[in-house]
Amino acid sequence: MIHYLQHRLATDREGAIILIKGAIFTTLQHFSLFLPVMLVYLFIDSILRNVQLGIAPGVADFWLYVGLAVVAALAIGVLSVFHYNSTYLAVYSEGMNRRVHLAETLRKLPLSFFAQRNLSDLTSTVMKDAQDLEQIFSHAVPQLIAALVVILVAFVGLLFYSWQLTLALFWVIILALILFWFSKRKMNAIHKAQQGRTLAVTERIEEGIDGANEIKSFNLQQHYLKELEGDLERYEQGQNHGELQLAVIVGSLTSLLKLGMPTLVLVGTILMANGSLDLLTFLLFIVVASMIFEPIVEVMNQASLLFYLDTRIERTRQIFERPQQQGMTGVEVKDYTLEFRHVDFSYEAGVPVLHNVSFTAKQGEITALVGPSGGGKSTAARLAARFWDVTGGSITLGGVDISTIDPEELLQHYSIVFQDVVLFNASLMDNIRIGRRSATDEEVLAAAKLAQCDEFALSLPAGYQTVIGENGSTLSGGERQRLSIARAILKNAPIILLDEATASLDVENETKIQEALSTLVKGKTVLIIAHRMRTVARANRVVVLRGGECVEQGAPAELKAQNGEFAHMVEVQMQTV
Repeated sequence: MIHYLQHRLATDREGAIILIKGAIFTTLQHFSLFLPVMLVYLFIDSILRNVQLGIAPGVADFWLYVGLAVVAALAIGVLSVFHYNSTYLAVYSEGMNRRVHLAETLRKLPLSFFAQRNLSDLTSTVMKDAQDLEQIFSHAVPQLIAALVVILVAFVGLLFYSWQLTLALFWVIILALILFWFSKRKMNAIHKAQQGRTLAVTERIEEGIDGANEIKSFNLQQHYLKELEGDLERYEQGQNHGELQLAVIVGSLTSLLKLGMPTLVLVGTILMANGSLDLLTFLLFIVVASMIFEPIVEVMNQASLLFYLDTRIERTRQIFERPQQQGMTGVEVKDYTLEFRHVDFSYEAGVPVLHNVSFTAKQGEITALVGPSGGGKSTAARLAARFWDVTGGSITLGGVDISTIDPEELLQHYSIVFQDVVLFNASLMDNIRIGRRSATDEEVLAAAKLAQCDEFALSLPAGYQTVIGENGSTLSGGERQRLSIARAILKNAPIILLDEATASLDVENETKIQEALSTLVKGKTVLIIAHRMRTVARANRVVVLRGGECVEQGAPAELKAQNGEFAHMVEVQMQTV
């Protein structure tokens, strides 16, 4: 049962156990509410029997039922506390664990997964889906299970009193549950459509925020607002239509349940008129009916949440069941030479990005990847750090296949500077310290100075303690790039990956950075992506990638002499200068 719930609800063992406990205590709490009714029934039945036998009610009998009533009240109180703790409190705690589990899973997934999923979609899964699942697991699922168990037990128990009244009471419940089940597919379709419309609006808003500069600079405000208005109108109409459909389904089922009480009264009246039913039993059925219908109606009101369950769980399961990057820890390599051996790679099946790429980036040397845009240079650099796993061939580090090394342990050997710098809404000091969290302030400042950060940092209001805004919004492109380089200098890893690390810098600052990088790269494995020939001129080896294939490789002077692809690139750039 636990294993089934883990798979069915996309949760861990603890989450499955919490749900089982919640269902058990909710059921017991529902049953406890019948205790006062049964005590009153037995007490009145005892008095009536004594009257028929001519026996006066005894004081002992009275105090017996008073004692039983006290016990029943205590039982209701205790079970209500357990019910509350095992559903609401425990489920909210499990919701926190679910979010942590999602974050841990996302941390272990290859970056190819994030290229396929929209950021707003992932954010919705981690936050909104987890919140909705909390609501469902605390307010709907345990109540549904408890209601079904109570109905079954009550049905069997009441048959011993009057099978006619039992059928009159339960026929609407049975029919409502059957219709409820058959409406599941329709409700799922409604929820999926609602989710799609919500995601479309979210993406459009994110697009407007991220591209605000371009929208304004090209006078696209009216065009963007028109598209946003269209998305919002479709969202509103779709939500109204979906809610109307859900209201019709749930309202119809709830109305159907209302027929149970009139049916019970009608049949009970007929039976009493025939003399085959006593008043006390009739009253018992009426009281029990009111208590049984209440949890059923509550479940029906939560019906939309229950059918929302599959949509939310499926999105969560897609993350949990995604193949994770794994590998060994404690791996020792003989050196830090990177070797590509007949590497193939595709982001999408049937669309190759790299094909049969082989080259070696030796420790102590600078290896430059050059070639036209779209040739696969950045992809090769990311594969070297196992951001993705190759689809063919292998990449080795010191003779060890990097696909066998735990990704987090592997990245401890890398300092990486990419074109797209990611900064956090924190101080300059904290953003640089990401390179090595244990670094002292003096070490951080030394790395910043080598990366030429002093020039702009000291002019800020609080110097290196200045908060730079989301993704460094208060800094220029060149300043953000220098912060990224300072991180790499601070980390001081044996392998350096540089993807156009100085592309956003002017000539003067580029020269200073190149001097800092010259100190950084000594004795290390350096893989650099560059278009400027002054950067490539410092390389020991050049690998030319075009169309995802390695067309040339060798020392810069050798490749110039061959008058091939590299020589043509140098000539074109010199003509441009």
